[in-house]
Amino acid sequence: MGACKAPPISRFLLSTPQNRKTPIPTRQKSNPNSPNRRSLLISTTSLVVLLLPPPTPTSAIPIFDPVSPNERAASAEVSRRVSEAVDLLEKGRELQAQGDFQQALLYFTQVVNNYKDLAFSDYARVGRALALYEVGDRQEAIAEMEDVSVSLKGYPEVHAALAAALYADKHAPLLAENQFTIATLLDPHYTDIAY
Repeated sequence: MGACKAPPISRFLLSTPQNRKTPIPTRQKSNPNSPNRRSLLISTTSLVVLLLPPPTPTSAIPIFDPVSPNERAASAEVSRRVSEAVDLLEKGRELQAQGDFQQALLYFTQVVNNYKDLAFSDYARVGRALALYEVGDRQEAIAEMEDVSVSLKGYPEVHAALAAALYADKHAPLLAENQFTIATLLDPHYTDIAY
């Protein structure tokens, strides 16, 4: 068995043609009074250090902020409006749970009228429709529920409430059954009588 030999390191070096000889650079003797590169570099660096003021937080490079002041102000305004609308919506739901449907109707109507541009205003429309139904304006409540059932397709409570209203007030059992089927498909709890 023969031992494996590593290739000579010279194989990894760039080869130069054998017939061409490269001259080895020689240092020229320079004038002792003329500056060489090393001393020039050191003197230039020390001069820069002496001339620049010490770094302070105010002289630091500004950090890039992709959000402009106008965008930040607009975002704060939207956040404020959302917070106001959520407070009104929660107050309306609280009053509705307590059975004060007249006051709940006022809060839901404020959200619907003043915050139409916010996506969750449709949930205030649901609360408004239910409050309208409870205060006796059944035709308006059913119209509101039908309208909001289209915009909130997939919200089972709307379909269940609409089914009940259509069955009890409009005497439309087929339409009511269709709405109730949608509600049970979206939320199987509606098939449980105890629920």
